[in-house]
Amino acid sequence: MMKNADNILEVEHKDKGILRLIMNDQKNKNSLSNLMIEKINYEIKNASTNDQVRVIIIASHGDVFCSGHNLKEIKEAFEKNDDKESYYLELFKKCSLMMQAIVNCSKPVIAEVNGVATAAGCQLVASCDLAISSESSKFATPGINIGLFCSTPMVALSRNVSKKESMMMLLTGEMIDAKEAKRISLINDFVSEDQLTRSVMELARKISEKSQIVLKIGKKAFNKQLSLSLEDAYEYTSEIMTKNMMKEDAIEGITSFLEKRDPNWNDK
Repeated sequence: MMKNADNILEVEHKDKGILRLIMNDQKNKNSLSNLMIEKINYEIKNASTNDQVRVIIIASHGDVFCSGHNLKEIKEAFEKNDDKESYYLELFKKCSLMMQAIVNCSKPVIAEVNGVATAAGCQLVASCDLAISSESSKFATPGINIGLFCSTPMVALSRNVSKKESMMMLLTGEMIDAKEAKRISLINDFVSEDQLTRSVMELARKISEKSQIVLKIGKKAFNKQLSLSLEDAYEYTSEIMTKNMMKEDAIEGITSFLEKRDPNWNDK
């Protein structure tokens, strides 16, 4: 296991090209401090261009997955900074860029949620491609309760959850459990806590066995077509399918299927 010098983000390289990023700032409830944001962003961007990494998992230690922004840090900044507005704008932009790095990462990213995920922590879950939680996990966007509407978390939340369900979370700030989070598609599934890491690793290994070039093409296309009209989406994805067919792995995949054997991916 490799660890950052200050240990707030552990970095583990597992077999099958699986990278585990484990938040470990339990005294601050794994909050997205400036440092935590920088470290996650750095690892995600590095992994995106690392051919040895095939799947990324974001997990945590403790009973809080991620409590959102570090409110102590925010309050101290308010008291110490003369140019408060510039500080906050930089902070929220930095966090937004980290979330975008996860969405735009060429590798699939899975959230392994054990515990509470609130505000930007809930945003982090929503930003990942897939999310599996323990059955005892809870989720909320509670900014409304402290005079700070969860506007940036709203971006990721509203792109995963329906308008009515998103607004319910944002306007009430109330916690929802794992069952409800699955129902509204904030997470894919939930399992018992003792099975969580095993279940996520099994999912990651299953994905890692797919063609990496095809996963890269598919993830990028999926996110882009969401913002297009129906007609433009079909035009765009028809072009993508054509380019995909020109890849070696497409021919290998079709050939192996017809020959009833496992494919030998070249990731090209």
